[in-house]
Amino acid sequence: MKKQILAMGAILFSGILFAGCSSTKASNNTEAMNVTLAGNPATADPNKGGDTNSGSLFAQTDEGLYKLDKNNKVVAGAATKVVKPTNGGKTYTFTIKKNAKWSNGKAITAQDFATSFQRQVNPSTKSQVANLLTYVKNYQAVQDGKVKPSALGVKALNNHTLQIQLSKPEPYLKTVLATSLYPVNSAYVQKYGANYGSSSSKVVSSGAYKLVGWNGTKDTWTYVKNPYYWNAKQVKLSKVDVQVVKDDTTGTNLFKGNKVQETAISGQTVSKFSNSSNLNTHLISRMAFLEFNYKKSATSNENLSKAISLILDRKTMTSKVLADGSVPALNMVPKGDATDTANGKDFAGEVGNSLSYNVKDAQKDWKLAQKQLGKKKLTLTMLVDNTTTDKQVGQYIQGQAQKYLKGLAIDVKAMPHAQHIGVASNGGYDINLDGWTGDNQDPEEFLQLGNGEDPVNFTKWSDKHYTKLMNEIDDTNNHTTSERWTLMQEADKYLMAKQGIVPLYQSTASHLVSKDVQGLTYSNQSGDALYQYASIK
Repeated sequence: MKKQILAMGAILFSGILFAGCSSTKASNNTEAMNVTLAGNPATADPNKGGDTNSGSLFAQTDEGLYKLDKNNKVVAGAATKVVKPTNGGKTYTFTIKKNAKWSNGKAITAQDFATSFQRQVNPSTKSQVANLLTYVKNYQAVQDGKVKPSALGVKALNNHTLQIQLSKPEPYLKTVLATSLYPVNSAYVQKYGANYGSSSSKVVSSGAYKLVGWNGTKDTWTYVKNPYYWNAKQVKLSKVDVQVVKDDTTGTNLFKGNKVQETAISGQTVSKFSNSSNLNTHLISRMAFLEFNYKKSATSNENLSKAISLILDRKTMTSKVLADGSVPALNMVPKGDATDTANGKDFAGEVGNSLSYNVKDAQKDWKLAQKQLGKKKLTLTMLVDNTTTDKQVGQYIQGQAQKYLKGLAIDVKAMPHAQHIGVASNGGYDINLDGWTGDNQDPEEFLQLGNGEDPVNFTKWSDKHYTKLMNEIDDTNNHTTSERWTLMQEADKYLMAKQGIVPLYQSTASHLVSKDVQGLTYSNQSGDALYQYASIK
């Protein structure tokens, strides 16, 4: 279960910035908050959007059966309670709150959830996030067009009772229901069809805020408190005004001028605020990595990818190049993504550090690659996002290759985010600087990126043993939680030994937040702000 793969570097860094800020306060309205976002959301339709900016929008305007509380714990959302499955972990029956309502005042029904999930899996929807429902009964048959979407294992038993039938137990369903799966208004979907969510006038909100003034191209819009939200009494902010800001200089200047109460910062900008009480930084479940195009002869060479991985000093990369609180990757799975239910230990920590910095070994691997490829010199193109952060990381990798791997040249090609995704998905690269944000607190989500049978494996790296391991991990009918955990550790170690993907670092989410803002919290998974818990002094 995954989000659309996203290239790294949401926000640019430019210029030398001030080291601190005074607190800010929204003028004329103590219940309003002004914030920035790195880019315009692709859609307000939760059945389609997989980009990070759309995810930020959904976090404010949509609420599923469950939600995250201010401590990042999964609690009941539109459902009356967090339920226990029956039928060997394959049947979930939810009761929808009677006071759960859309922003137009209409009741949120079980059918709205059924409509949403069926629509998301329907291949004609062309959803980027259909595979969030992989474990639901008949998912693959619907995706393949063999049965109608109505055959998906989701059914409204009555207005307030929803039943989900899984094909096999899903270890992380609770988290996905809280962070990534939302209802859609059935009447609006029928009215607007494929245009549902294309503007604020063509969508209805199920969450704490409704969307106002957004059309997909404007760089400003507002989240207005939903008066019909079942927990509206606990929502303090009457509105959140959003402004798209694509570089740190603009965002920090707005913050300094008391024009916004929150703005995201990245890269070396973060270190300039290391002593500021306005800085909020925390690790998120996002891994940056290099993908090698295994459809091309040169970049399919295992010794080449190993050599490049070994010349990268990840401590230097995070402390000097990024300097934003990011940490070196240990393996394919971020720290804090999942813990062992048997002993409470972190998965990444248990697997250990599989990524060393060793120039001598790198040079040995590079000589083997040269011999196998029959080439003394090789020039490769590496795609990166057109952001200062990505370009700085790309230049570091380029410099290390030039310094230590004689005969290897890497050209860094920067391009806009959307174009980058399109080119990468079509295989138009040698090396790709990419990243993944987790949805579900399960290591499989990151490990699947190396599976040759997975649709979002851009690299096309395919290894029979690894695919076998992934199929076993996915077989929750026949493997216990403990067995599955062991298999995932084995898969991670194997992927790192082969360097089918080369992890670089785990990202942080960093924001400048006014001292006048209280209670603002962020998702540990995506880093999205949860404005429904915030207030202004």
